[in-house]
Amino acid sequence: MGDGALSVWEKSSTARVVPSARPRKLAKVPFVELADGRLQGVVSSGSDIGRVYVSSIEAGTYAFACSTNNNRPCGGARGMFCNHIRALVGEAVLQYGAERVARYLKVEVDAAEPDAHSVTSVMTAARPAQGDSSAAAQVFSRFLRHLSYLELEPTTDPLPEMQWFPTTRAVAA
Repeated sequence: MGDGALSVWEKSSTARVVPSARPRKLAKVPFVELADGRLQGVVSSGSDIGRVYVSSIEAGTYAFACSTNNNRPCGGARGMFCNHIRALVGEAVLQYGAERVARYLKVEVDAAEPDAHSVTSVMTAARPAQGDSSAAAQVFSRFLRHLSYLELEPTTDPLPEMQWFPTTRAVAA
């Protein structure tokens, strides 16, 4: 593979960070991502400080899943979006913007200025099925990995687990 086959992104050691559409508070939804064909994240429990829920919505079908971090099903997600999933959509809209979330989930919003409510309304009107929560462990593991970076002392030294990224001037041979 020659140098021309690598994109600029693949040649650099840093990924472009998209700033939040608007600032958001991390207490209710500390982790949200658009990945693996889903909107997924971790949502804090409103009743128990030691419990979190891993919630997700599949792009296109809007199949949803919500369970605790130890794989117990959410009591509110019985045939419809629970409050955890609604909070996840709301925070995703703050993080990425309504247009990007709608585009990723393949939601066609009629509103001129889409927001979390309009995106959620279109998805719930489609009467999505309850999906598989098998990805919850992976999502929660990624969340814990992100938390571990907060415990590190600030440094400019490279992190060993990040060494698989090529350096900024790397060229494929």
